[in-house]
Amino acid sequence: MALDQSFVGRSYPPTAPYEVGREKIREFAEAVGDANPVYTDPEAAKELGHPDVIAPPTFVFAITFKAAGQVIEDPQLGLDYSRVVHGDQKFAYTRPVRAGDRLSVTSTIESIKSLAGNDVLEIRGEVHDEAGEHVVTAWTKLVARAAEEG
Repeated sequence: MALDQSFVGRSYPPTAPYEVGREKIREFAEAVGDANPVYTDPEAAKELGHPDVIAPPTFVFAITFKAAGQVIEDPQLGLDYSRVVHGDQKFAYTRPVRAGDRLSVTSTIESIKSLAGNDVLEIRGEVHDEAGEHVVTAWTKLVARAAEEG
């Protein structure tokens, strides 16, 4: 059953702040195999004008995808998550994520499309710091595969 188009444009409440820690950034950089010292060495980050270590660009996915859970779990939307695969991800940064940031995410359903019986849902996550300044926008595309017949 196709997702309801009337949900396009619906926004969900901002998440509680997530505090970005140096160790989380280091662990993430190691996990993705990125040895750039700006992710682990505060002095290397300061040499490039940052107040502390910064996070790799995809680090914010963990925060925005968790926030998208409000959309995914919305019983009125009716998304069957057991049929969902990750379709695409993109980011538009105002500034890098930094150690010490306290970030909140507001998720909005940007689009719902039906293609060959599959539902394609795009969720926009607006990430702001504690001062309300925009840090990054993340778009997550999810594909709910059509139910198999028979």
